Amino acid sequence: MKGLWWKTGAVILILYSIIGGLLLDVPRLPILNESIRNLHFHVTMWFAMIALFSYGFYASIKYLSTGAEKWDLASVESNNTGVFFGVLGLLTGMVWAKYTWGEPWPSDPKLNSAAIAMLVYLAYLVLRGSVDEDQKRGRISAVYNIFAYPIMIALLFILPRMTDSLHPGNGGNPGFNSYDLDSRLRAVFYPAVLGWILLGIWIMQIRLRIRKLESAS
Repeated sequence: MKGLWWKTGAVILILYSIIGGLLLDVPRLPILNESIRNLHFHVTMWFAMIALFSYGFYASIKYLSTGAEKWDLASVESNNTGVFFGVLGLLTGMVWAKYTWGEPWPSDPKLNSAAIAMLVYLAYLVLRGSVDEDQKRGRISAVYNIFAYPIMIALLFILPRMTDSLHPGNGGNPGFNSYDLDSRLRAVFYPAVLGWILLGIWIMQIRLRIRKLESAS
């Protein structure tokens, strides 16, 4: 029964966000129109990704300070799950871009930076697979992860703001809150953020249990 309450909450929030995101009324904004519904999927999955990468960053610091294997495993599985949500975020973003900007991958700093950020974390996973000795693998990957996290933050939140961008909230293009205060979006968006983050934690914990069983066998 331990943890059942938040797992149940995650399922309820995800179902609510899917049903509400697809069926509830949304504001009719120029260009976006019905595609604004993707806000509840694309953006919220990236929130889950950031949360998982943040915990992976914390776990890497704990591993370097304590040397406990549990923190190394927590870091890699947080990043594994974060990459999964990152890929989902890219795919849903490509669908949104197709209907909003006319092509799935226009030459845009935000999109290109997001792709580079994913490559940085995929390189982390490749690095782990290239080292055989457990402690050496843990130390090297933890150091890499500690540097990868601020690079990811810079790529997603800092560099795109320094140049022109199609993406809302970057390069002088106003974010949603600047031109849309409709409570209908928020009523689904915030529960969706929480739901996808909880689902990400749930997936990470399942992967972590599997990893621990494999290490013990």
